[in-house]
Amino acid sequence: MRGLTLIFIAVLVIFSVNVFGQGESAVPFLLIAPGARAGAMGEAGVAYANDATAVFWNPAGLAFQYSDPEIDAPREISLMHSKWLPQFNFSDLWYDYMAGRFYVEGLGMFGGSITYMNLGENVQTNNNGDEIGRFDSYEYAITGSYSTKLKQNLGIGVNLKFIHSHLTPSDLQVDAETTDGTGTSFAVDVGVMWIPAYDFFQNRFSFGANLANFGPKITYNDKAQADPLPTNLRVGVAYKILDSEFNRLTVVYDMNRMLVYRDSTESDNVLKAAFYSAWFKGSLSERLRRFTHSIGLEYWYGNLIALRTGYFYEDENYGARKFATFGGGLEYSIFAVDFSYIWAKGDHPLADTMRFSIAVKF
Repeated sequence: MRGLTLIFIAVLVIFSVNVFGQGESAVPFLLIAPGARAGAMGEAGVAYANDATAVFWNPAGLAFQYSDPEIDAPREISLMHSKWLPQFNFSDLWYDYMAGRFYVEGLGMFGGSITYMNLGENVQTNNNGDEIGRFDSYEYAITGSYSTKLKQNLGIGVNLKFIHSHLTPSDLQVDAETTDGTGTSFAVDVGVMWIPAYDFFQNRFSFGANLANFGPKITYNDKAQADPLPTNLRVGVAYKILDSEFNRLTVVYDMNRMLVYRDSTESDNVLKAAFYSAWFKGSLSERLRRFTHSIGLEYWYGNLIALRTGYFYEDENYGARKFATFGGGLEYSIFAVDFSYIWAKGDHPLADTMRFSIAVKF
């Protein structure tokens, strides 16, 4: 019997179970937080989505990014690169993200992003362990966004997303059978952002919510065993504790819930999982433990230097991600450069992960 050496992919599958919470979905790369800025604030940002990475965090945030033509730029491009899972020392495992936005007078804000996850090169062997071929594994998503204001303090946004996963070639031979390790799907994201106009808030408080990756299951080799997308609900708040000419301090908090449900035999479709199973099946304590929590702080001195920190928490039984984040940023003229770092105890796979991003507003 001819074998297939897919140790690297197996490691990623095992890792997705431990790092992406329940491990009940395919394409977990869609949950990786882009942007070194939010990455440094405990990976929180649904109510503080005020740059081009709002395409991921909350597309409704795009609607508030061109309010005053005297000071706001109508366009922005953001790029990020990160070597992923540095503890594994895989040189060809990395994550790239590019996002952009542009304002169209009379229509609103349009945006888009490209997410790319390189999973490295894999070796195919025969039953004797002889190499008979090599192939690359990767995944990507292409997103288009639109956002507008329903009121001066209320914005909505929507994303349309194309997703492609290439774990193995579509014509890979295993024994006498041809296997297909490629899958394609699409998804919709819907976001809302609200900045209450009450006097006591002084425009310092914002609320955000984003339902992401809502779409049909993705099929690789067997349609009967299709896997759900990582449908995710993110809800959060942001508050400017300090807002003066030279000093600004903002606290952010996000709460996440994967809206996927799988038992020992099958997974529910996206409609049933998102609106029923994830909320009502299982004990109340189990459902509450499936939430993850992120909190972060951002301090700005003037419009030049930013310092950030945060913390991410996930229950021991549903991923056990617990890590602190740190980072900073510099902004000058039309350019912004950001950096973030993850600190975790022991040999946590995410420990020492660094993100670097650059943005240009014009």
